[in-house]
Amino acid sequence: MHKARIVMASQHGLISRAQALDAGLSPTTIRHLIRTGALVVVRRGVYVDGELWRSLDPFRAQHRIRTRAALMTMRRSWVVSHDSAGHEHELDMLLPPDQHVHFTRPGWPKAWTQYDVSHHLARFSEEQVLEVNGLRVLDLARTAVDIAREHGTPYGEVACDSAMRLGVTRAALEAACEPMRSWPYVTRPRAAIDFARPGTGSVAESLGRMLVEELAIEADIEVQFPIRRRNGSVAWLDIVLGCHGFEVDGKGKYIRVELGGLATEPPFEVLWAEKRRERDVNEVGLGTSRIFWEDYWPPRRAEALRRLRSDYEDTAKRFGTRLPERLVREAREIRGRAGA
Repeated sequence: MHKARIVMASQHGLISRAQALDAGLSPTTIRHLIRTGALVVVRRGVYVDGELWRSLDPFRAQHRIRTRAALMTMRRSWVVSHDSAGHEHELDMLLPPDQHVHFTRPGWPKAWTQYDVSHHLARFSEEQVLEVNGLRVLDLARTAVDIAREHGTPYGEVACDSAMRLGVTRAALEAACEPMRSWPYVTRPRAAIDFARPGTGSVAESLGRMLVEELAIEADIEVQFPIRRRNGSVAWLDIVLGCHGFEVDGKGKYIRVELGGLATEPPFEVLWAEKRRERDVNEVGLGTSRIFWEDYWPPRRAEALRRLRSDYEDTAKRFGTRLPERLVREAREIRGRAGA
């Protein structure tokens, strides 16, 4: 096993069956190692160290291992693309039900899936190919646009928001989409690019903005809108529509860091601070609503839309439908100082 360990150490914990046999492992030993969990089959003929595999997060790190395992079995030159490129770029993404590994090589647009690997033929320029983590990967703009065309809404909107958050410009997204003008489903990335904004802070906030836009209320939507609180500190509202703020909530903010959450204080302190913050927001003339993860999906989505519209209408009766100029001016000043 010592020789096999040396091979795996140089290949992100991976070893092919042929390499294992060359390292002195017999077929019987390989079967025993798989049965006991010392090796995990990540694809036919390719194994990974079991302890390493179980220590990796299934969202990103295990996908990266699957990408490298697939490359070990491929005979032609491909570049990593779509969701797999997104993982290499550490792009925030909403995972589709079919979490395939994706590769692209030049050719007329065509795609097929075999053994959980999606193969894409499509045109791209060498300028769009980067080396990331030792792999040839399509760049961020092309990756976000590819995800949008492949998966549609809401995956594309989330990916394009995330790409802009990482510094990709709208012009770069549009340039990546332009050669696709005659490709199937090109309307998907166009819609995602139109939606994207660099200020959206997370996957959940992207989904929250889509929910708010579905209300079809004629008012400009602001993201990460700052207000000055009574104690002089600044509160940043996730989404503001007219005089109403929408806050995207998740359980993580109430769970201590050591338990896998985001809270650095006891949950009751987090909740109490949240109540004081909401009071200060109301005092400056804004109403508030909470949006939860389950609100994005049927059957809760229709109910959430009714609740959010009702909250907005209550705020409109109290404070009106247009942001006061003093808040707009103050937000501009705060953003300017923050470099936002």
